[in-house]
Amino acid sequence: MSESSVFTRILNGEIPADIVAETENVFAIRDIAPQAPVHVLVIPKTAQYRNVVELATADPALLAELVGLANAVAADQTDGDFRLVFNTGAGAGQTVFHVHAHVLAGGLSESSTHA
Repeated sequence: MSESSVFTRILNGEIPADIVAETENVFAIRDIAPQAPVHVLVIPKTAQYRNVVELATADPALLAELVGLANAVAADQTDGDFRLVFNTGAGAGQTVFHVHAHVLAGGLSESSTHA
């Protein structure tokens, strides 16, 4: 049996996190190692999908809900300009293999896309 991802453990209350928004199927937390003044992770509540390609193929409605929550978080926390980043695979900087998006804004650099 595989170990729960850090995001599942956060959702289950095993690890504290600053949850900034939530829907029935998706939640958003502040990144603990922010790469920009605004750095929020938007995560499906299911660990079924390892990356955005798997999610888009299997459950486009859940992907749309994730992007919708990312947009709502960005509207609340930015001036309207933001990046939405999905890392897919270790070589692209993905370190947690539970699909998630990074909402990044303000003072961005090229190194602001890892995790």
